[in-house]
Amino acid sequence: MSMRGVYTRVVEIRQKIFTEVARMAYEGGDYAGTLVDLPYKIIPGEVATYRESVFLERAIVEERLRLAMGLPLRDMTKHVLVSEGVEDCAVAEKYYDPPLLNIIKVACSACPENEVRVSDACQGCLAHPCTEVCPKDAITMVQGRSRIDPGKCIQCGRCANTCPYGAIVKLERPCAKACGVDAISSDELGRADIDHDKCVSCGMCMVSCPFGAIADKGEIFQTINAIKSGVPVYAAVAPAFVGQFGKELTSEKMRAAFRELGFADVVEVAVGADLCTIEEAQDFLKEVPDKQPFMATSCCPAWYSMVQKCFPKLAPYISMALTPMVLTGRLIKKKYPGCKVVFIGPCSAKKLEASRKEIRSDIDFVLTFEEVRGMFKAKNVDFAALEPGEELSASSADGRGFAVSGGVAQAVVNCIKKLQPSREVKVAHAEGLDQCRQLMKDAGKGIYDGYLLEGMACPGGCVGGAGIMQSPTKSKGQVMLSMKKASCKNALDSDYREILPELEEKDLTVPSQG
Repeated sequence: MSMRGVYTRVVEIRQKIFTEVARMAYEGGDYAGTLVDLPYKIIPGEVATYRESVFLERAIVEERLRLAMGLPLRDMTKHVLVSEGVEDCAVAEKYYDPPLLNIIKVACSACPENEVRVSDACQGCLAHPCTEVCPKDAITMVQGRSRIDPGKCIQCGRCANTCPYGAIVKLERPCAKACGVDAISSDELGRADIDHDKCVSCGMCMVSCPFGAIADKGEIFQTINAIKSGVPVYAAVAPAFVGQFGKELTSEKMRAAFRELGFADVVEVAVGADLCTIEEAQDFLKEVPDKQPFMATSCCPAWYSMVQKCFPKLAPYISMALTPMVLTGRLIKKKYPGCKVVFIGPCSAKKLEASRKEIRSDIDFVLTFEEVRGMFKAKNVDFAALEPGEELSASSADGRGFAVSGGVAQAVVNCIKKLQPSREVKVAHAEGLDQCRQLMKDAGKGIYDGYLLEGMACPGGCVGGAGIMQSPTKSKGQVMLSMKKASCKNALDSDYREILPELEEKDLTVPSQG
């Protein structure tokens, strides 16, 4: 079961952290002193609310505060002040050091990695089919109830599947189960550990941990410092934004809302998605099948990283098109030289993409919807009181469709159909890294020769990303509605099409990807 879109206590704590970091940045002053006091503001009193100890709660909050400001976790075996390094990160520049995703060890519950247990629902039935199907004779009947010998059990799950009462459960560590690249194991104390050589920063482990032990680093603090510096800062908002901040913040109020935060203006990243669509359509027509057997879309950075790490021989078949985020950033900076651009979306992996040396100058900061919500709370923005203006409507319906699984490929197909009506394009797409890996395994066997492949690391696509604020199902419906309202259908009808060559020709030695 997914916790996405459910307002849990973990989400509540995250929101408090983001709000207080944003408030601290807006108000300025003695950052070190404020940071020392914040755990007592967030966790007041003497009685624990979330865990067994108020002191443990505050220790975890301290680590969360540091990560939200882009600071590293502290070595828990040494005495290090929570404010260590804070003055260095109080800048208006990007402040991000890997790793992006971090496990706060004192918050980890050391969940069972893989264990089969008999619950109290066991009725001690006469048939006891669990004992009959077990291939290792690991189940016996003791005092009329099933008992599993963990030394013999191989966690095959046959007993769980055959029990008529559903009394046998297979426990898996939620973060590891959610990880599609097998990057999570256990440390010497049984706590979760991330192998950053395998990790692609999709953030699914973070949103799946019911103890809130995994957190990513943020740039709220640096973004607000950039806003306060007087340099114009533009918000580039991903297509999945629709409804993320509640029904009161409509598309017509987006500009007014972001200006309350100090942004100069808001631009739809779906405009960049239109330009990306045109690039990928042209790539496909030029390359497939004459120069390469198939082509994969390039828009999801976690999907791209997964292909690079797990299928390096197939990585050249990913389109070299610049991503919507990068194209939108270049578009804004071409129009407003000297400005800064903040990508705002549902994705943790975009933070990693923006940190790549070849595109650092295109995107200055990346924030998730969840982090921006903390900024709105810090500034007490009342959405209901905002005056509506013109809708963000520069993009096509296909550009907005990038937010949902299958949308990128469909946009490219629609573009190809307009360029070459007679060209038949076969498509396969996958969502979730498990499915994406299988897609690439099959592609490596030649099953998808001639195809356009789309991979989305998050189930449901970007609407299921790690930084969303509502359920992916609800988000998908609202994105579909926004697609119907778009002024045009096809990416080729974009008003910005003619400047695409200029955006592509920026002086870069390495084409950006992901």
